[in-house]
Amino acid sequence: MKADPLGVLTGAHYLDGDFAAGEGAMAAGCRFVAGYPITPSTEVVERMSRRFPMMGGTFIQMEDEMASMAAVIGAAFTGTKSMTVTSGPGFSLMMENLGLAVMMETPCVLVNVQRGGPSTGLPTMTGQSDMMQARWGSHGDYEIIAMSPKSPQESFDLMIDAFNLSEIYRVPVLFMMDECVGHMTEKVIIPEPDEIDIVPRKLTDKKPGEFWPYEVNNGELVPEFARAGDGYRFHTTGLTHDYRGYPDMTVEGQWKLVTRLMDKINKNVDDIIRFEEEETDGADVVVLSYGITSRVARLAIEKAREKGVKVGVIRLIVVWPFPEKQIREMAKKIKGFVVPEINMGQVVLEVERCAAGNCTTTSVPHPGGGVHDPETIVEAIVGAAK
Repeated sequence: MKADPLGVLTGAHYLDGDFAAGEGAMAAGCRFVAGYPITPSTEVVERMSRRFPMMGGTFIQMEDEMASMAAVIGAAFTGTKSMTVTSGPGFSLMMENLGLAVMMETPCVLVNVQRGGPSTGLPTMTGQSDMMQARWGSHGDYEIIAMSPKSPQESFDLMIDAFNLSEIYRVPVLFMMDECVGHMTEKVIIPEPDEIDIVPRKLTDKKPGEFWPYEVNNGELVPEFARAGDGYRFHTTGLTHDYRGYPDMTVEGQWKLVTRLMDKINKNVDDIIRFEEEETDGADVVVLSYGITSRVARLAIEKAREKGVKVGVIRLIVVWPFPEKQIREMAKKIKGFVVPEINMGQVVLEVERCAAGNCTTTSVPHPGGGVHDPETIVEAIVGAAK
């Protein structure tokens, strides 16, 4: 399916990452946004609220972030592609309803333009300290998809990817920007609608009375979808439930449901993960980063190469699920990973776990409010090469 022409503002534009993300969402077919203003994410919905009247979209400013996530879940069950936008404190408030969206298998997108924390922290300054919260923030066992763009162009492109993945796997997708990318203004090329591949909401062809909301057959992991209001009288709940959507308060029911919720991501991980790899063959050290830090690390990598160090690059585009298999294999061939992040060491823990016993892992932390001094990354690279 191609993009709706009404949702695409084609050509070359000079946009910041927030505006570009909004344009990407609209091009992907998003027609409902609920949110509450919070720096540095508000510009995403400012853009969309101005453009929505031209395409029949709806923006609602809710009373808080909890209500915003709840509204998104409700809108999604009408068949509408839906999203919400927030930053750190609001992200925390959305976690309970994020878990509800996972349990109800709700396709939607949650944008988090990260800033410095904890608490109110640094409202207008950058951070990447919500990355582990993205993975483990809500309670219970589940798998999630989380992406991290490095530029306004990628904010547009990956937003379309985020909506497509949410439709394929019926799962909330987290779009983990950072303030630098959100407020960075660069050239963004928006293609023609017929050049944009969109995954539409796949609706069941079963008749009312024949449809069960969480029924899967023949090894399938993702159930069919029916819109509320189309005559399908079905039950959906945050409780552990069976294929009918009815509560199933048994150990067997929990095993069956939670395993499927996790398997639909884990068994398709090779189709979900996305990363860039550069000059890792023959490298002594590999720098693994994401978001704005991957751009800051570029200068450090070039300086380390000038010093004679063989440095490879892994840039995570999808951070969760983590490319565990690839990191384990790479760890057998290099001396060490260097992981710069604008937090005090989060994704580095996954790298360290996968590399354990084969190579070293060096964290290059930063508490937020700015980006790394490239020289600190150079020092870590040189040290890891010894």
